[in-house]
Amino acid sequence: MRSGDPPGMYVCICNALTDSQIQSAIASGAGRTHDVYAACNCRAQCGSCTASILCMLRSRPAGAADGEVMAAVAN
Repeated sequence: MRSGDPPGMYVCICNALTDSQIQSAIASGAGRTHDVYAACNCRAQCGSCTASILCMLRSRPAGAADGEVMAAVAN
């Protein structure tokens, strides 16, 4: 996230992860919820956010390059 960008919506309260951080982890190659947590230097706590993270993972266009994922999310 660049300086001045809005922080995004919190998806994981336990780890204070925003949708922007999760999308960044996915764009960097995270393919499973475990990978997303690892990319954000944390792990699942209560588990209530895993369904939302999984939904974000599944919405990634199949075979999309990293830059294409962020463009698709922005649209």
